[in-house]
Amino acid sequence: MTSERFGLSERGVKDIGWLKSNFVFSFSGHYNPVRAGFGLLRVVNDDFVQPQNGFGLHAHANMEIISVMLAGSMNHIDSLGYKEVVHKDWVQIMSAGSGLRHEEHNVGQDQVNFLQIWIEPKLQNITPRYQRRHFPEEKRVNQLVTIVSNEEGQGHCWINQNAKLALGYFEAGQTLRYTFNPVNKAVFLFNISGTLEVNGQPLADREALGLWDTAQLEFTFPQESRFLLIETPINH
Repeated sequence: MTSERFGLSERGVKDIGWLKSNFVFSFSGHYNPVRAGFGLLRVVNDDFVQPQNGFGLHAHANMEIISVMLAGSMNHIDSLGYKEVVHKDWVQIMSAGSGLRHEEHNVGQDQVNFLQIWIEPKLQNITPRYQRRHFPEEKRVNQLVTIVSNEEGQGHCWINQNAKLALGYFEAGQTLRYTFNPVNKAVFLFNISGTLEVNGQPLADREALGLWDTAQLEFTFPQESRFLLIETPINH
């Protein structure tokens, strides 16, 4: 097994008052030549948006964009005709494909926190699409639940890439064994809260870890823990 730790001190930070973002990889005005991504995973941003503020209309193309809502309420309006509000425990995806535009704002009274994830697509210039699903935390206790996959299905969102995302919510004292096909695949872990250990390596709040050259992960949970697991292709 080979691993790489993505420490908190190495994050890029953008703070413009209404928005605070912590960048795991190079993004916006933050450039780290050795942290341009992890395989085809290009962006993992930990975003905090103040009430009645947000991102104006802007364009995307040929990128798989995933938002994992951790707190608050955010609207979504796009050029495909979708107009709705998502809340904590909702996940939304945009397969930007040949191009779309969207905007999103914090429409609640509390701070919004969401993870913004970008993965390079498998096919270029596909017809753009949007999708969202709800994953209530009370239904995920001591489970690792798939939220995004390359396979179509009613239980999760699907994207244009051989990738998989899962949310874990485990109580203290639990264990988990996770296996996957390691051919051209790596795993990126983002610990949202609490403390966990994976293959003997501890992760605290908001720490991240990349792992490859292994087909099995062994988790233990000294404390209650919430985390995001991403299986990402290494190469096209």
